[in-house]
Amino acid sequence: MPDADATPAVRPRVILTTTASVDGRITLSAGERLLEPDVGARWGAAWPADVQDLVDQRRTWIEDRHAPTVVLEGSGTFVATEAESPWSQDDSAHGGSLHRDHLPRRAPRWFVVVDGRGRVDWTYTGDDETALLVLVCEATPAGYLRRLRDLGVGHLVAGVERVDLRLALERLYAVLGVRAVVADGGGGVNGALIGDGLVDEVHVITFPVLIGGLTTPTFNDGAGLDPGGSPVRLLPRGLVRGDHGSTWARYDVARG
Repeated sequence: MPDADATPAVRPRVILTTTASVDGRITLSAGERLLEPDVGARWGAAWPADVQDLVDQRRTWIEDRHAPTVVLEGSGTFVATEAESPWSQDDSAHGGSLHRDHLPRRAPRWFVVVDGRGRVDWTYTGDDETALLVLVCEATPAGYLRRLRDLGVGHLVAGVERVDLRLALERLYAVLGVRAVVADGGGGVNGALIGDGLVDEVHVITFPVLIGGLTTPTFNDGAGLDPGGSPVRLLPRGLVRGDHGSTWARYDVARG
């Protein structure tokens, strides 16, 4: 079996992080996103006192070991699942040069969001250290790409009808020199990364509450296994217990 710590040289190492209830939920219900102030406050109120310390320990461990320069999220963190692109009917901007990479600035760190459908109308575009970068595809509405350019936000094109995550990671490696990515998104993008065999490490902080709900998002949602498919095996690499029952478990993804 290949070394579990080895990462293919053509893409960055991908470290998946999540903070979840004992039953794997990462928010309170299907229609509530943690960026909403009330939802975030209720979510944080459910954390025992040891969770933030474990989050800080995890961040420091990953930074010291891998020095990641990208945090990766999906558009579902910002908009509802059923939300459509405000630019889907915009015929005033056609493809052509808009569907090419656009990198108006370089930065030491990147906040990268997968938004092939062009759904997020950004207010945050980065700061002095971190630049927002959107992963799009050839089917992304041209009006959205024009909007990103007007905001000074860069985008990389990876895929035709949807964002090809493997190609996107390879392009982050080749174009921006990214060597490590922290995937800190929701179950949709996490599930896609896991299903495509693109995750190298998994770091799960679990805190002792139960949320439930058949449709409540978990940290590994998505298409699921095909009939006859096999689960992804994980190799335990460490466990830290907090003083109030929370845990931080660290795994490598088994290869071969």
